[in-house]
Amino acid sequence: MVQLTLPKNSRPRKGKVWPRPRMENGKRMRRMKDFRIYRYDPQSGENPRIDNYGVDLSTCGPMVLDALIKIKNEIDPTLTFRRSCREGVCGSCAMNIGGGNTLACTKAISDISGSVHVYPLPHMPVVKDLVPDMTNFYAQYSSIGPYLRTKTAEPEKEWRQTPEDRDKLNGLYECILCACCSTSCPSYWWNSERYLGPAALLQSFRWIADSRDECTGERLDDLQDPFRLYRCHTIMNCAETCPKGLNPARAIGKIKQMLVKRSI
Repeated sequence: MVQLTLPKNSRPRKGKVWPRPRMENGKRMRRMKDFRIYRYDPQSGENPRIDNYGVDLSTCGPMVLDALIKIKNEIDPTLTFRRSCREGVCGSCAMNIGGGNTLACTKAISDISGSVHVYPLPHMPVVKDLVPDMTNFYAQYSSIGPYLRTKTAEPEKEWRQTPEDRDKLNGLYECILCACCSTSCPSYWWNSERYLGPAALLQSFRWIADSRDECTGERLDDLQDPFRLYRCHTIMNCAETCPKGLNPARAIGKIKQMLVKRSI
């Protein structure tokens, strides 16, 4: 039987229990919720820890990100996480909440029973606390050439596209590169240096499917590799976790079909 061990100093330990909010007029807080949050500073040389915070939901917004901001502003200013739009558009606040990858700004606290467990996206190096290192992820996205590639002369005004061809991009262009799908994929966990992962492959198919792009052959050549594409085993975690409701596995399957048809 295969036995896996965690790297040195990676096993989380019990952290600090932060003081509860003060009672108002001698009355207990009406809607107290526990947040157990992963804390890690690589420069400290210490193991990660799980800190426990109490948040009064009667004075907090409805989303997990609202609670994280409240904790940072009122309880622990050292808590580190990414966030930007708060509208589920930028993908900055992607993290593992309640055991699943999602966006903190669109994950309702009421959807989680018991304590709220918040961790960084899995199987990525951690910069600090809830901030993963996205360097490899963005490099893989860049490698697929995420832009229109043409060979004919540039038109005077614009590259034209029929409404029917434009509709073929639905379910592809909406990706916000939050990395929830790739970091939920076991194949990506074990082969992230060579397997492009669901997010990059979804975007690759987005340009392959674009009627204005004239480099389909070159794009398929780049994916004709045992690892870059074919490490996908259709586990479907990517479609299950995508906060935008996209299906990267379907796009990957279509790329495989195109490669098979091309070889016949």
